[in-house]
Amino acid sequence: MEPLKAYKIIVRGVVQGVLFRASARNEAEEFGLKGYVKNLPEGNALEIVVTGEADEIEKFIRWCRLGPDFAKVDEVEVNQIIIEKEFEDFKIIYD
Repeated sequence: MEPLKAYKIIVRGVVQGVLFRASARNEAEEFGLKGYVKNLPEGNALEIVVTGEADEIEKFIRWCRLGPDFAKVDEVEVNQIIIEKEFEDFKIIYD
């Protein structure tokens, strides 16, 4: 079986405490994407990993550059990664 392509997206700015994770989950589900979103410890960044159709991932990345209403996105870093197994859905990881 060939490894699955996925994207790791790091979103920096005012992205914690503004419903970014819940909004990202809603957007990902709307686009049919799987993966997760979680806060990063530095307090001004999120990590998102997504798999799915390329066109839908592209739309999701465009959404990440804006985020929900109260977010202020300063930077979005996108890198293609390889994952070992498919995600079942899109989860919020609470640490």
